[in-house]
Amino acid sequence: MGDPRGFLKHDRQVFERRPVPVRLKDWNEVYEPFDEHDLRDQASRCMDCGIPFCNNGCPLGNLIPDWNDLVYRDNWEDAIERLHATNNFPEFTGRLCPAPCEGACVAGIHTEAVTIKNVEVSIIERAFAEGWVKPVLASKKTGKRVAVVGSGPAGLAVAQQLTRAGHDVTVFERADKIGGLLRYGIPEFKMEKKVLDRRLDQMRAEGTTFKTNAYIGGPEGDPTSVAVSDLQEGFDSIVLAGGATAWRDLPIPGRELEGIYQAMEFLPPANRVANNDLDEHPLSAEGKAVIIIGGGDTGADCLGTSHRQNAKSVHQFEIMPRPPDERADSTPWPTWPLMHRVSSAHEEGGERVYSVSTTEFLGENGKVTKLAGHEVESVIVDGRPSFEKVEGSEFEMDADLVLLAMGFVGPEKTSVLDQLGVDLDERGNVVRSSEWATTVDNVFACGDMGRGQSLIVWAIAEGRSCAAAVDKALMGETLLPSPVKPTDRPLT
Repeated sequence: MGDPRGFLKHDRQVFERRPVPVRLKDWNEVYEPFDEHDLRDQASRCMDCGIPFCNNGCPLGNLIPDWNDLVYRDNWEDAIERLHATNNFPEFTGRLCPAPCEGACVAGIHTEAVTIKNVEVSIIERAFAEGWVKPVLASKKTGKRVAVVGSGPAGLAVAQQLTRAGHDVTVFERADKIGGLLRYGIPEFKMEKKVLDRRLDQMRAEGTTFKTNAYIGGPEGDPTSVAVSDLQEGFDSIVLAGGATAWRDLPIPGRELEGIYQAMEFLPPANRVANNDLDEHPLSAEGKAVIIIGGGDTGADCLGTSHRQNAKSVHQFEIMPRPPDERADSTPWPTWPLMHRVSSAHEEGGERVYSVSTTEFLGENGKVTKLAGHEVESVIVDGRPSFEKVEGSEFEMDADLVLLAMGFVGPEKTSVLDQLGVDLDERGNVVRSSEWATTVDNVFACGDMGRGQSLIVWAIAEGRSCAAAVDKALMGETLLPSPVKPTDRPLT
């Protein structure tokens, strides 16, 4: 610990965001540059606790006190070595992870937590700027071939670890570009895609092969379809690393009306427009009264995107009550705190509406024009949370565009799962053993496909651990790290 009084001398200071009127004119990331001296002050707030709960709060087991101290001492090159020791992609987590590590920070017991995410992303950006991020080449080749299905954070983590272990790894992605939800689900203003592309360049230089427009087990006649049998015959192991992309729907009267779409029908075209891959958004919010159903991160992504498309108005609905401004008593330290959070998109406008339930979509000439709903009260019934209608609270609201952002229910039940014959659990996720193996020989599963919808940091942690299991299965032993088990759960 470089400065034992750092947390007393310096208040928590996070990255400032660009002025709202300025950032709404483009798709660039929202944050302003941060002074290096101020960042070192923030790193000095880390107390190097006797028991660093932040390490346990992070599924990757990031060595947070180590690289905080190195940044404080202006030793950035060693800092990135310590950061990369546990995290393949700190530029992703430093931007996109909600930071359970900060929720577990000891300083957060009596004051504000250390700005761990800001320090993390600053380390990796400095490393790229200085040219310290270079390909890590395998010392020898094993001759073993591994197919990874899915190119999101879990699939990329598996691929990079196994490539570095000397295996020949091919990543298959059914979309036209690599990245999964990192590419087409995360808006540009949260992570510019050049951040993804530079990491993919490193992986290609290390020897990972990427194949796009490759729909494993796709329908017959589809030119992008790749037969499951080709993978079984051509590779020693297969890793299923697709996302939990089966979205939750809202089957109420009027759902069939035009103008009601899933968030993942709305966000990918926006990213394509922002990256000049598409001239015009087919579902643009421009000039429309937009209602977003779902109060989570995906809903906020739809909110920020609608702002940049010049929506007439935006309301974001959430069935849960408004969280408290401070950590709720139900989520004591070091668990992930339930509390009210304001994202960059919420700063930009729109209205957040809590404790409401949508009951019907109304329309004219086949198009949605209004939404009907009512307020709800959160109650406990037979020990489980439920919602009761507040009598007399019915309302209608104009709606030209409704976006459903209510989360995901698991992996899509595509033919690849059927053709492989892997078992699914009661939630529809792929069953895997403590060694990440499915019920089919030489087929493994990690990330959302086996875990269900979760955080990016869990995807990377599962990918790293699955890679170790695959390496051991192929070689009889492994030196790759395994930070989590399939049964692990976050502190909630």
